[in-house]
Amino acid sequence: MVATPPLTIRRLGPADIALMRDLNALFGEVFDDPVTYGDAKPDDAYLAALLGREHVAVLVALAGGTVVGGLTAYALDKAERARREIYLYDLAVAADHRRRGIATSLIAHLRAVAAESGTWVIFVQADPDDAPALALYGKLGLREDVHHFDIPVPPRG
Repeated sequence: MVATPPLTIRRLGPADIALMRDLNALFGEVFDDPVTYGDAKPDDAYLAALLGREHVAVLVALAGGTVVGGLTAYALDKAERARREIYLYDLAVAADHRRRGIATSLIAHLRAVAAESGTWVIFVQADPDDAPALALYGKLGLREDVHHFDIPVPPRG
């Protein structure tokens, strides 16, 4: 039996461009969307700036230095009250590392990040037919049935 390397969860910073690229590759694989996560890759300067922003949280789960899971989340400062919400945008775990508590650990780490910044809630969307995501999020929070709309923005110029 091969020993599994210990799992480490950490927040990426501006120097972690290679890990961010590995996470995007994992997202493309897990979401079966290599075009969105693989084509038109941002340059290193863009990724370094993004990872340096206080309102952007990118967390990775590393096993032996390899990205086996991760999430991206964005803090939104609210206008109706002096408070902040975090939108958990992407969360994925490699197929051969699922059912080991990695997604739950990533969210627990995000909750700690959120608490440090005075965030009052983390919210996330899940597709109605994504049973594993619905089960995970259902055990961690309250479900709201809402509709999501993408409103196109005209190109600049």
